Order: sequence, then C-alpha cells, then structure tokens
Amino acid sequence: MKIAVLSGKGGTGKTLVSVNLAAAAKTSTYIDCDIEEPNGHLFFKPENTQEEEITINIPKVDNELCNGCRKCVDFCKFNALAYIKEKLIVFEEVCHSCGGCILFCPEEALTEREKVIGKVQKGTSDQVTVYTGILNTGEASGIPMIKKLLHENTPPSNKLTFIDCPPGSACMVMDSIKDADYCILVAEPTIFGVHNLNMVYELVKLFNKSFGVVLNKCVEGDNPAERFCVEKNIKILSRLPFDSELGILNSNAKIAVRENEKYQALFSSLLEIVQEEVQHETTSHS
Repeated sequence: MKIAVLSGKGGTGKTLVSVNLAAAAKTSTYIDCDIEEPNGHLFFKPENTQEEEITINIPKVDNELCNGCRKCVDFCKFNALAYIKEKLIVFEEVCHSCGGCILFCPEEALTEREKVIGKVQKGTSDQVTVYTGILNTGEASGIPMIKKLLHENTPPSNKLTFIDCPPGSACMVMDSIKDADYCILVAEPTIFGVHNLNMVYELVKLFNKSFGVVLNKCVEGDNPAERFCVEKNIKILSRLPFDSELGILNSNAKIAVRENEKYQALFSSLLEIVQEEVQHETTSHS
C-alpha cells in the first residue's frame, strides 16, 4: 500500500506526518521524494546506509562532424544548445536530457555522455527502510531521481510505503503520486493555507486519486482550511494541534511517536483511519 503525503508548499507539516506515520506503522518503507530539500533522514538517522549515484544522459558534441546546420538548436525548447563562432555549445545546466537533439542531427555529430545529478541513499531505522533522494543544486529536473526512488526500489505490496512528496503541484509531485493508492493532503489553518490546499486538491482530483486532509497546527476558533474541506465535502482525517511540545520535538529532529505515547496514539489513530479509507476505496472500486 503506497500512501503519498503532499502539500501546496514547504513547512506545512508534510514530513512531520509522513515520518511519524512510517514510525507508527513499525515495519514500513519511507521514501523521501522531496529531493531538493530532503530532511526525513534527519529524523530517522538511518544506519547501514548504502549510496548510489544517479545519472542522466546529456549530449556530447563532435565539432569535427558538426556542419553548423542548427537543427538541434532550433529543436531544443530549453535553449540548451547554441551555435556560436562556428562551434556548437551545450549548456548542460538547462538540458532536460530528452535526447531529441541527437535524433535531429543529420551528421551524427551528437552522442550522449552520463552526468551525475545526485544520489539515492538507503538505510534502516528500527524496522523502517528509509530511502532518500538528494538532487545536486541547480539541476534542471529531478524526475529521473523520482523514478529511481519509486520504481526501482519497490517494496512488497503488503508493506506500507509512505512517500514524502516535494512541495507544490509541479511535475515531480505528479510523478510522486501517480502510483499511490491514497493521498494525504496536509494543510495549515490560514487563508494562505487554503490557497496551497486547493493546489494539491486540484492535482489529486486530476489524477483521480483517493485522498483526505490532515489539518495541522489547529487552534481554537475559525479554521479556513477546515471550512474549505466542509464546503468541498473533503474527508478530514485528523486535526493535529498547535502544540509546543510537538514543535520542540520536531525542531530537534525527534520522531514524536518514538518519544511520547501521546503522539504514538495520535499518529497510530491517523494511520488506522487512512488504512480504513484505502480499504473502503478499494472495496468501492472493485
């Protein structure tokens, strides 16, 4: 069972929820797809870590064969190629590794070479298997790394897997949720939080995913995110309190469910609700 946890922006509580659910589940897999700023490993502190470099293919030019026709330059919509002073130049920082320029070159002056874009780490923390993607700063796209994390490290289907998605609703988030069985949307109780919640709400609807919302940092009084859920008839899975003790544990990179029975009960209850929702959705669509 794959459960994706996402939010419209960073800092909403996405990692708090996914890390604590994985820890509450005991035997589980946690995959940190927030590859531009992964921080789940700071909480799990995985041991016996293995590391693998992730590469993409980018074009390599043989200027002896290039006749300056510029067909590759015209093809590339990311402006990763330029023909200047009778020489073809590749700007690898903006290359999206589509390979189209190589196909369009009539002189076969373009071939491919590997470029390292980051690394994937695998380790264990108690009974949780922890995968972490770390994208090098400035890379144009992390999609190849997301695919590596999700499709080449597939745990058994009967094992709970929690996917800590990148923030927002862009391509990397789409790749992170497309094979998920259920999506948890995490939202803050503010007008801005509603804006971000609406972004991921529209995304999961577009992908026809089953989903529910966790309202984080809840206080007494009006909660615009809760009103949004009621108006849209969205299932509210849990209301996490604005709790200084929980905040301190999180700030100190502690996993709350491993530190305090109160939080063990809170996240175990959320996990139970999510599993029931997945079971209900599976039965409804069978």
